[in-house]
Amino acid sequence: MKPENLKTILDDHVLYRLTEGKQGAIANLRGAELRLSRMQGADLRHANLMGADLRGADLSTSDLSNADLSFANLSGANLSYANLWRAELSHADLKGTLLVFANLKGVDLINVDLTYANLEGAEFD
Repeated sequence: MKPENLKTILDDHVLYRLTEGKQGAIANLRGAELRLSRMQGADLRHANLMGADLRGADLSTSDLSNADLSFANLSGANLSYANLWRAELSHADLKGTLLVFANLKGVDLINVDLTYANLEGAEFD
């Protein structure tokens, strides 16, 4: 995905959140090619990232609460200090992912590949 297209989607999502759905649109990045994307601090609450390719992406300090990341490839991604509260991660690939001090409360990690993931300081229920 082109960076300018991603910026438009993220801006529309922020507008959607700020106007309580009256303007903008919820981010639909289902199956998107977002490898190596820089999205630190992004507001992706409730976003659809199902099956997205996020390998090596920087999502540090992002808010991904209630986001759908099922079947997403997040291997090697940086999710340090990210808020993943109640995110859907079923069948996600998190091999080698940085989840340092990430909020993983309310997340079901069954069928999630966490091989070599760094979970130092991560919060769980």
